[in-house]
Amino acid sequence: MKETTCCKAYREHFFIKIFVITVLVFLLKMNLAGAAPFAYVTSTGNNIEPGTGAVFVIDTANDNLTAMMEIKGCPDKPAVTPDGKKIYVTDSGIGNTMVSVIYTEKYTLNTKVDVGGSSCGVAINPAGTRAYVVVRDSSTVSAISTATNSVIDVLNAGNDPWAVAVNPDGKKIYVTNRRGNTTSVIDTTTNNIIATVDVGDLPIGIAVTPDGKKVYVLNGRSNSVSVIDTATNNVTTTIPVGTNPSEIAVTLNGKKVYVTNWEDNSISVIDTATDNVTTTIPVGTHPCGVAVTPDGTKVYVTNYDSNNVSVIDTATDNAIATVDVEAHPIKIVFGPFMDSNMTNQSLKTSLNATENTEIKETNFSSSDEKNVAKINNTNKNTNNNSEYNNGSGSRNGSSSRENESSKNNYAPDFELLGSLTCLYTGWRLRKR
Repeated sequence: MKETTCCKAYREHFFIKIFVITVLVFLLKMNLAGAAPFAYVTSTGNNIEPGTGAVFVIDTANDNLTAMMEIKGCPDKPAVTPDGKKIYVTDSGIGNTMVSVIYTEKYTLNTKVDVGGSSCGVAINPAGTRAYVVVRDSSTVSAISTATNSVIDVLNAGNDPWAVAVNPDGKKIYVTNRRGNTTSVIDTTTNNIIATVDVGDLPIGIAVTPDGKKVYVLNGRSNSVSVIDTATNNVTTTIPVGTNPSEIAVTLNGKKVYVTNWEDNSISVIDTATDNVTTTIPVGTHPCGVAVTPDGTKVYVTNYDSNNVSVIDTATDNAIATVDVEAHPIKIVFGPFMDSNMTNQSLKTSLNATENTEIKETNFSSSDEKNVAKINNTNKNTNNNSEYNNGSGSRNGSSSRENESSKNNYAPDFELLGSLTCLYTGWRLRKR
């Protein structure tokens, strides 16, 4: 009798466990379905008005544009906080001193932060508490508190700082000095320079490996990448790449480095184990920005004069898709994995001088979509005082972009959950 009772109790608990586990898996599946990182692409060209750029949002679940946000000025480098809630966008236009802060929940311009000069590179520490912004044509880096959106420290760097990266533990930042041909190593505890490393000619890009052991510095005029050993702060090797390289990114597993080659219309892929270029990938015209998806499976490359973004499979190092942007895309960054339903309608907003301006939802008819998608080249002198590509090229032009609806193709398996619920309910009634 006791054995029978124990068996019944065991079966009851076993069934309950199976039911609970199934429900949890179902809920997790619902939560993750449609989850994909959003790519944020900056652009200096559109047909709204002279002196207005934009940030485009790509849903990487389907590689569709889901939003376009207009920003006054010459938007350059974007950076996203680790929680995905804010985007900091620098402004490289001469005389433009503001960094835009965008809230991703509703795509609102929360505020603008005055960093004291035109800005290019930006990087956020792993804790998400500070955004480090390099001020071009100066020798300083502004540290912004992400809690207050105000400059709380000004750090010294070298001559004309251009790009910045934070090491994985947040204790150091690395700043390339474009006219000094050096990289400054700064202790974030003391905010002091602890080392200055000689690199190639016109260093304009930088990336740190996930383990923090190497720093890759892109040299725009030397057509090379300098590799710095972070333990010694010495250059251990120099890697030849394509002509006029402009941006650099490291995969999350630290095994590959991707370099955009502006003049060659290609991407150089570096094996970090050997620090040699293993392959070259053809992309669009004048590739500029590059970023790796959070899961490390794809690389997105902005093609400035093709007006599109190339998508590369990191497993094969082949271009597998192209996303039209139609507005001279410059730089790109990814947010964390988020629900693609957040932007399930066509969205557009103007992020100019007004704070907390919410994005406006816009539904385009088929004829409207065709009109919006047309390229307008009448304002080709827009932002002609901003520097680009090794400090010599200008980013001019204007265009507009159709904002397509993000589609959610996920259909949760309600039948399975319903069947299990019915079985469990029937079993409980029979037990009674």
